[in-house]
Parts: sequence; C-alpha cells; structure tokens
Amino acid sequence: MTAIIGWDLGGANLKLALLEGGHITRVVQVPCPVRQDRGKFDAALKEALALCPASARHAVTMTGELSDVFTDRAEGVAYLVSMMREVTGGDAVFYGGRAGFLAAEEAIARPLDVASANWHASATLVADHCASGIFIDIGTTTTDLIPLRAGLPATRGYTDADRLAARELIYAGVVRTPVMAFSRLAPFAGHVQGTAAERFATMADVYRLTDDLPDDADPHPTPDLRGKSKQESAARLARMLGRDASEAPLEAWVELASFFAELQLSELVEAGRALTLREGLAADAPVIGAGCGRFLARRLASELHRAYRDFAEVIPCATGARAMAASCAPAVAVALLAAKIPLSPPGRGLG
Repeated sequence: MTAIIGWDLGGANLKLALLEGGHITRVVQVPCPVRQDRGKFDAALKEALALCPASARHAVTMTGELSDVFTDRAEGVAYLVSMMREVTGGDAVFYGGRAGFLAAEEAIARPLDVASANWHASATLVADHCASGIFIDIGTTTTDLIPLRAGLPATRGYTDADRLAARELIYAGVVRTPVMAFSRLAPFAGHVQGTAAERFATMADVYRLTDDLPDDADPHPTPDLRGKSKQESAARLARMLGRDASEAPLEAWVELASFFAELQLSELVEAGRALTLREGLAADAPVIGAGCGRFLARRLASELHRAYRDFAEVIPCATGARAMAASCAPAVAVALLAAKIPLSPPGRGLG
C-alpha cells in the first residue's frame, strides 16, 4: 500500500502526517523561517521533504495563502499549489473542501474553495466517526468551532469571513495571539487598570505562566526576542501593564495570566453554547478537541457539561504519534481522506 503524506501548509508552520498501512505513524511540525518573503515556505518545505518516503502520494490543505507576503488569497493559493506540484512531480492533490480533492490546475482555478479549507477536512473526518457533537480545533492563531450533525459538519459559513460572522471561527489561539486582543482593562494589586495596546506579550506567555502550554507548541521567537522561561514571560506580561516584573512576585503575574486565560475560555464557552443551541445538539453530543490548545477544549466540555473526546481517539494512529496527530489534525485528516480516493492521472479533477 502506497504511503500518503498529508500536508497542512500554514503561514507559521508546515505540518505533515505520514499514513502507512491505514494508520498514522508519524506527525511532524516544521516552523517557517521568520522572514517577510515567500521563500520562507520553500525553506520549510525543503526541511520537511527530507522526512518523506520517496514513493509517497501527497494530499495538501493550507492556510498559508493568508500570509501577508501575498497580495491576496488567489496569489497565495497559486504559489503554494505550484510549489507543491513542483517538488512532488505532480503527484499531489489539493483539498478543496466542498469541491473535494482537486488536481493542481483546478486548485489554482478555484482559490476560494482551496483557501483555508483545512478546518473542513478535519471536521469531515471527525463527523465520519462522531455523528453529533462540537468539533473544536484550538491552534496557535485561530480556533475552529464546528457543530456536527447527522454525520456532517453543520456549518453556516465556508470562507473565513462567513465563518467569523457565524462565530464558527474565532481568530485567536493559544500562542501567537497578542494579549491585548482580550481586554483593555486588567486587575492588578487590588485595582483595575488599563493595558497597553502593544504586542508586548502573547497568549503563549499567558499559558507558560499557567503551566498549560505544551513544550512544542511555540517554536517561534518571542515579541522581545528573549527566552521562554516563566520569569521572561512574566516580564513581557508586566509590560502590558506598564510595569516591570520586579514590582511583584511571580505568583502575581501567574494570577494576571489566569485572568487573561479565563477571558479566552469565556469567549469559547459563549460561542460553543450558542452553536449547540443553534443546532439543537443532544445533551450527550460530545466535544471533540484538537490543536495544541485542546487543553482549553477539555475545559470547554466541562463548562458545557458535555463529555470530551480527543481527536487522536477517533483516528487510526500509532500510540507514539497521538499527541502530535491531535495537534496537527488537518494534516492527518487530508491524509486519511485522500486514502479513500482512487489514483488519478495528473491534471484530472478528483472532486
């Protein structure tokens, strides 16, 4: 059986999942270099390809077309599709969500189907195994909240704009999102004070201080280009209040971090509750969590009084790959979905 590599081409990371013998055996995340040119994708891809079997088929989804190195989504899709077509010798298919898998030429011609369709792959796969529930993928930058009903994603939006309007996409994650996105006020030392509208600290700092962030979730430089210890995260968070970390013990900064963490959870709870009511989901419909921030999905399930299931529990996956598989759900999903389609000559549509 031919191995399949599932790819999720993001603007910050490339993620790949290896499907062999019907099981996900390896999942890897490769950071894109922090630079403002398209070549960052090529550099990350070169590193990732060294991990791939030479005879593998390739299935691709993406969000990297949103990177500001491209003038618009169509240009981004065309660049990433062409990049993958070249390095795979044309042996790649591209996930078009509602359009199915597409050959390279069709993918370039249908950018709005291909752009940021990775959520659709994950939700479709999960719905095959869990007919009713709320699928939530909390990543470094965004959160997808997808109701599942009758074995299908029950969404009202497809594009990012439509999904933001439907509260099925929340543009905040647990790593790269600036702390200032959650509040202009914060409690400290017995008072409520204003906060800086600056990217002094990110939610990665918050979740390092609360001991929630997985070790491999944040491969990129910090806002001040310093380290990632609790003390250094506290120093960045202190700047959000116009202060130095030396003004208070570490416990005070952990308490402040917990305040911002609770704000993020509250937003997820509000959106999750609204979606379950909108779709009339039964009380026993679970929350299925994915992404490096799925620790919040567990808390969401508790707040909604629903059972929790991890993405890795619903897929065929080697034990040692489970954690990364759940963190890189779209790459896993396109590999498993592509395994269901027949081989097709290059240049022919598969949708």
